Amino acid sequence: MKDYLVPGICVALLIMSVGVGAAQEIGTEQQIAGAVQAAPEDRREGATVKGYSTDGELTVLREGSNEIICLADKPGDDKFRAACYHESLEAYMVRGRELRAAGIDGAENLEQRHQEADNGKLEMPSDPAALYNLGGPADIFDTRTGEVNGGNWVWSIYTPYATEASTGLPTGPQAPGGPWIMRPGTASSHIMVVQPRDKSPAE
Repeated sequence: MKDYLVPGICVALLIMSVGVGAAQEIGTEQQIAGAVQAAPEDRREGATVKGYSTDGELTVLREGSNEIICLADKPGDDKFRAACYHESLEAYMVRGRELRAAGIDGAENLEQRHQEADNGKLEMPSDPAALYNLGGPADIFDTRTGEVNGGNWVWSIYTPYATEASTGLPTGPQAPGGPWIMRPGTASSHIMVVQPRDKSPAE
């Protein structure tokens, strides 16, 4: 997933100067181990994994053998986020990154992709396609072992051009954790399920 992957969310984070150093400290195997935590357990071993080189560039860390593509956490901030998605979403995800690299972000980025999909220039899934997001503070990811402990989940099922009427879903959750449809009627229409977050008594 606004593409952070909280609500569909595929957000680009700025590369800070410390990000390069962090990328050097986190090895390929650790990045892969962290990234696949966002995938269903039975899809992890065969997933393709993309992560970051020592100069902060996104690159393929491991070629996969199934339909899942995972993105490793991007170093350089105080958060952890891993995302995995069905390969039929790859063109949509890649185009989002290309536009951000060109300085087109936020709503403009999304609208540009919608227009390209509507015009047949951007391929979107022909069947429902899943996107899995696992995120939280940076300390849920142990950079030494590649293990993730804790975090919160957001699941998105992309169903291009689906609407409230075609799915019977509301445009917001009926209860915490309930499914709903986001951006109905557009190329990036998707069903959202957000893991409820526990609140402390102070909240």
